Amino acid sequence: MKVIGIETSCDETSVALLDFDENQQLPKILHQEVSSQIKIHQPYGGVVPELATRQHLIHLRPMIHKVLERAQTKWHHIDLIGVTRGPGLASSLMIGLSFAKACAIASEIPWLGINHLEGHLVSAFLSHNSVPIYPHLGLIISGGHTQIIHVKALSDYELIGSTRDDAAGEAFDKVAKMLDLPYPGGPVVEELARNGDASSISFPRAMINKPNYSFSFSGLKTAVKLYLDENPHWTHDKQHLSNICASFQQAVIDVLIHKTFKAAQELNLTTVSLSGGVSCNQAIRQTFAEEASRKGIKCVLAAPYLSTDNASMIALVAALQHQQGVLQKWDTDIDPNLKLAS
Repeated sequence: MKVIGIETSCDETSVALLDFDENQQLPKILHQEVSSQIKIHQPYGGVVPELATRQHLIHLRPMIHKVLERAQTKWHHIDLIGVTRGPGLASSLMIGLSFAKACAIASEIPWLGINHLEGHLVSAFLSHNSVPIYPHLGLIISGGHTQIIHVKALSDYELIGSTRDDAAGEAFDKVAKMLDLPYPGGPVVEELARNGDASSISFPRAMINKPNYSFSFSGLKTAVKLYLDENPHWTHDKQHLSNICASFQQAVIDVLIHKTFKAAQELNLTTVSLSGGVSCNQAIRQTFAEEASRKGIKCVLAAPYLSTDNASMIALVAALQHQQGVLQKWDTDIDPNLKLAS
């Protein structure tokens, strides 16, 4: 079964072609294209929805043709279209969903609207050419989401914990802005942290000892701001800047790791997955893998190219749902606030 995936939830346009063997259950990415908009939004310090929408309009159709050409596949060989219907920016989601519906109608093939977060959950397993393990515990960390999810089965999820304010990626970007670092700030903070002393500054680990699995990074962000105000000389000291980044990053890591593995052990789950754009952070990946090894838990990490928004993960969810007989109503619309689990 060949499945086209379309992802336009925010500021990256992505199209992928997946070959899914329903007998062996081994997904294979035949080709994937991702068009990043970082340079376009960089002058504004964040994503501008109107600009993002225009870029989706410009790139989506040519990318479909490019993917088919690179995969040496004709459109009439496509069996299914999977497209992100939420959560995300409304205007961006509308472009992808409208395009997918038009293609499905014209070609008389089925389509499925997919939850972007469900795509992230399967991306870790797609990185290893396998279908998801059930049950397992998934941690999604990105610019807009920080969630611990009990993955019981396909489309059967329980939200164990999430952030009460800023997502992890949002905290990285906001701290980077305080430090006058370029957008997007997360990778820059990570790079500077490599040369810093993570124990040099004692930033708070919010809610780390609370009995729940909720996160809060707003207070950490405020603590960094207060520290910068009280220590203005950091602007002239590159090592001091690296120490700030390393200490901030470690504070985020400590809470993520503690909460995730505590949840896994209390739920008696032997597999954990890590996905989402922030999971590209090498310090987080390494600490996550080391903690899993110490606790005897299987660790599944999404490959960096499948951690950020991509269409391959959307295509895989569509294939798995189609295999279970899921059908889509034609009047299904986008949902910018689409929930994965209650």
